[in-house]
Amino acid sequence: MNPARRATAAAATTVALATAGTLLTTVTPASAAVTCTSPVFKRQFFANTSFSGTAKKTDCDSAIDQSWTGAPITGLPKDNFGVRWSVTRDFGSGGPFTLTASALDGIRVYVDGTRKIDLWKNTSTTVTKTLNLTIPSGTHTLRVDYVNWTGSAKVKFTYTPRTTASVDKTKPLAPTGAKAVYDTTTGKAKLTWTASKEMDLSGYRVYRRLKGASFGTTPLATTTSTSYTDTTLPKTGATYYYEVRARDKAGNESTGSTDQPVTTVDLTAPAAPTGLTTSSEEDGLLVAWKAVDGATSYRLYRAATADGTYTRVATTSKASSVDTTAVEGTTYHYRVTSLDAAGNESARSAPVSGKRRDMTPPSLVTGVTVTPTDYGFEVRWDANPTPDLRSYVVRRGELWGDEEEQVCSLYPGYYVSADTTSYAYTTLPDGEESCFIVDAVDDAGNSAFQWTGDAQIVVATERDTTPSVETPEGSPLTLEATGAEGDEGNRLTWYGLGEDSPEQAAGYRVYRWNPAASAYERIAEADPGAVDYVDTGAARGTTSYYWVTAVAADGTESLPTGDYAITAPAQ
Repeated sequence: MNPARRATAAAATTVALATAGTLLTTVTPASAAVTCTSPVFKRQFFANTSFSGTAKKTDCDSAIDQSWTGAPITGLPKDNFGVRWSVTRDFGSGGPFTLTASALDGIRVYVDGTRKIDLWKNTSTTVTKTLNLTIPSGTHTLRVDYVNWTGSAKVKFTYTPRTTASVDKTKPLAPTGAKAVYDTTTGKAKLTWTASKEMDLSGYRVYRRLKGASFGTTPLATTTSTSYTDTTLPKTGATYYYEVRARDKAGNESTGSTDQPVTTVDLTAPAAPTGLTTSSEEDGLLVAWKAVDGATSYRLYRAATADGTYTRVATTSKASSVDTTAVEGTTYHYRVTSLDAAGNESARSAPVSGKRRDMTPPSLVTGVTVTPTDYGFEVRWDANPTPDLRSYVVRRGELWGDEEEQVCSLYPGYYVSADTTSYAYTTLPDGEESCFIVDAVDDAGNSAFQWTGDAQIVVATERDTTPSVETPEGSPLTLEATGAEGDEGNRLTWYGLGEDSPEQAAGYRVYRWNPAASAYERIAEADPGAVDYVDTGAARGTTSYYWVTAVAADGTESLPTGDYAITAPAQ
């Protein structure tokens, strides 16, 4: 309340000043038009009760609650004067209000020019009136007229919203002027809006939603300020929307303000890849992993040891990469990271190790020669220069086809150590034609012949050492001859006439073919219970042919049973 001040003698309209013998005259100008900022009242004093003529004084009053025992201002009488208050303000959404007026003497209250309270009577006691009414939303004008006819003067007026939830069902208006600003450095979003015009405002609620989703029922924040800074935004590159709602003291909540979008900076890396595997390929070592959601590319890192220093060797958009720089036969350790569209890189995966298999076959074996022998063939070749050579494979085969075109159909081979260049190929020398190759195999199992399909083929015909005397059929015995592996001699084992046989032999005779004499010559006799014999006199590096006969008690020999034993040359 701004009480009126009385004029003093110092406020005369003309002031005379003497300065250096000169008379100066100053004239006070008429008061300028008074403007009061809403919701402050504009107050006018009149020297009558009809509010006619020009107001004696106009000023601003923050509240109508005054009393005077004499003239309220200089120039007004102490009786029969009038005071008028008026204000035009925004009532927001409006709603139920209570108007309370009291006066000594008369008071009238108008809303938009319509009289709502009328206590217009010269009284000796204070009169009071309370009125409940609903004020529509928007801007309205309140006017209060007060007159004092005689005696003391007293006036009071208030207007307040009714905030009981059972009475106030009017939602506040949605806040306006909402604006969101995002700081890419801090990752914070500041939301500002215009202060609400609601007289029963209790505060604001801020809501946030992810693009494509709906606003939830729980606010992100509640505040009485007209700004809010969100420090909880995920830094994922996603777009979020904000809205502000006003809430009154009765608990009514407005609709939301205009949605304000914010696109966050993406500082969140995707997950690290898992499920790493390695496999050797023809052009390198393949490293594969499971695809990661949100990843647009991957980086492959390599180290010599699992806990060593990893260096990036590839970037790919696929969930695999071939390390073409991996050296054959060397073990490497790999880790992989994933990257999103914003370039955020994940942590490195768990390491996985792998070795690029040696896919380079040895060079072809050269200088192969095959010499027929009494035990089969002597195969020789040039030493192969392959550094990781593990062994040779000597393979024999049969020739198929006619004279114009023949194919060597190979049998499984015999492995020979890498430090030798010859092999005694034992087989029955019976005059057959054979073909040979010598293959080279490295430590990784690569075969020169299998990789290239090429080899030096040598054709050779066996000697024929078959005895010129055929072994007759009908012997009661069966013979098995085994060639000596060392110096122990060839072993002969027979069966057919055991101790329980009704034709039990009184002994056995062992014969060996002598090519020079073209005859089987007896080399040993065995006891009746004997079943084997070791021929230590057989030459090495030849094929020995044997007969065994059973000798009856009267000295009669049975028909012979025959077999042969092949022995390689002594090493």
